[in-house]
Amino acid sequence: MRPGFADRLRAVEFGPLSRRYFVSNGFDGALTCVGLVVGAFLSGVPDGVTVVRVGAGAAVGLATSGVWSVWEIERAEKRAELERLEAAMLADLDGTAPDRRRRRERVVNAVASGAGPVLGVLVPLVPFLLEGTLLTMAEATVAAVVTAVAILFGFGAFLSRESDQWWLVAGLRMGAAGLFVALLTLVLPG
Repeated sequence: MRPGFADRLRAVEFGPLSRRYFVSNGFDGALTCVGLVVGAFLSGVPDGVTVVRVGAGAAVGLATSGVWSVWEIERAEKRAELERLEAAMLADLDGTAPDRRRRRERVVNAVASGAGPVLGVLVPLVPFLLEGTLLTMAEATVAAVVTAVAILFGFGAFLSRESDQWWLVAGLRMGAAGLFVALLTLVLPG
């Protein structure tokens, strides 16, 4: 009996490369969101719904970039890896377990690469859905920046598990990038 989708999904390992793609692109998404929300506030965008719409466009662009680029990169890299293995074994491995594993890894890496910026952009935008009822534009902007910085902190703390770093220091280093982007956006002319 052939394994179903759920069986194949359980067999997939979310390895170091998937984690790197997820965190790297999530980092990009969160920093993009910080720049976007501070810039929107400074530009006088009148309502939170507009900020969410613009942010959703940014999330779509970053997610598409993440999925598409990693899909193509992994396609080339995994194909070259399989060809080297075929040359060493003097055998065609299309359709074999190593070929199926290679294909699963490509899908997992591409999905992780696209999911990171979706999280990094969309979650910090949630306060703008409350603008006009519970929050002002200024409050929603501050809440979005704090949320993005918290996500960045979480990425740093998460990565510290894989290395010999103290989670607090790693989190603070990543979170500082969000504050840096917010401050830089505030002082830039325009």
